[in-house]
Amino acid sequence: MEREKAWIWFKGGLQGGSWVGGFWATKSEQGGYLVERSDFVKCRLPEWRVSLLEPENPKEPPRDISSKNIWKHI
Repeated sequence: MEREKAWIWFKGGLQGGSWVGGFWATKSEQGGYLVERSDFVKCRLPEWRVSLLEPENPKEPPRDISSKNIWKHI
């Protein structure tokens, strides 16, 4: 599986969420993406939080975000 540059959606608290770049993502066999960056703990995230294309607007949330979505695979 190939590592690709990725942007990750973070909630952001009172300031609102945003896409953060500088991550590497690899498609996971268990679903979602395994993401890593030198200053973050490597983890597996659901597909809706990962973008392999740079977002046009870093403050615009993913289209399929809902309160029922999981934020991180355990």
